[in-house]
Amino acid sequence: MATAIDNTRTVNSVQALVQLLRGRSYEEIRQRMYDNPPGSPWWSACKIELDIRNGERTAATLVNTSRVLDKIRISAERLETSSDKLLQSANDLADLLKGTKESGRRVELATYVIVAVTILQLFYVTFQFFGRR
Repeated sequence: MATAIDNTRTVNSVQALVQLLRGRSYEEIRQRMYDNPPGSPWWSACKIELDIRNGERTAATLVNTSRVLDKIRISAERLETSSDKLLQSANDLADLLKGTKESGRRVELATYVIVAVTILQLFYVTFQFFGRR
């Protein structure tokens, strides 16, 4: 029975010490922890307070990380959409270039035909001219 009362007193004193350490800096808490032997109420209170603060920092970091990951996900989706649009534009441009190349070939053939017809007409005019003499 005496150990149960001692344990209750120890727990109550540790809780009181944790409340006392709430406004203290990390350095002060660590110094008090190192100044007291492991298992003592001061050491336990310092350990609990440091664990609480580390847990709070971890939770805040996880929330911030989650927000950043959401922003990254949204950016990735926008980038994917932009990439799809760019790919479609590149494909459209390639189709236009193919059409231009085919049109260029047709113009080239038309030019050859015009040159050939002009040469034939020159020969015809020449034969007509010499045929009359």
